[in-house]
Amino acid sequence: MTQKILLPVAHGSEDMEVAIIADVLRRAELDVTLASVEDDIQLTFARGLKVDADTLLSDVADQEFDLIVLPGGLPGAEHLRDCDLLLELLEKQKAKQGWIAAICASPAVVLNYHSLIDGAYATCHPFFQDRLDEEAVMPDDAVVIDEHHKLITSQGPGTAMRFAITLVEELLGSDAADAVEQPLCMIPEAYDDECCEGDEGCDKGEECCQH
Repeated sequence: MTQKILLPVAHGSEDMEVAIIADVLRRAELDVTLASVEDDIQLTFARGLKVDADTLLSDVADQEFDLIVLPGGLPGAEHLRDCDLLLELLEKQKAKQGWIAAICASPAVVLNYHSLIDGAYATCHPFFQDRLDEEAVMPDDAVVIDEHHKLITSQGPGTAMRFAITLVEELLGSDAADAVEQPLCMIPEAYDDECCEGDEGCDKGEECCQH
């Protein structure tokens, strides 16, 4: 059975994060529902992108989801935070030990605000990291997975692709994640910005360009 993903969206959600997350998860043939927490499915995101959500959140609130993933962006994350129905779904998801994921402002603005992190290891956009537990925040990690708390978090638009691939890997395994990632031509994490072989001061030799 295809796993079902809830992607709640709002006016002011981060354009890149929503688009990348939805696209990558659908490439993995996951069933992704963009659900508006507003009164209308027609939304304007933080950078002006106009999108029609698949449905209203109220129309899918009785469904079960394998993952709920929250995009960031302001004021989008604040709208997610203030949606009572979404809070109910997040609390239900946590109670059944289902996966929750959040990126950018949402780990702090939504999850931490509603005490849904509970000391889990997490990260978020650097502007909001001081709102997280200083003993559990991972400020330098692009993506943080806390298996015990069933929580995956990430920093922002620039980490959204890695975040989405991580979600695929957690739900479907490494082979499925690799199958999605390879056609995207993502630069490997270990890749240097520029090969320096031959430059004075480089002591790596041929190893420098062996990526």
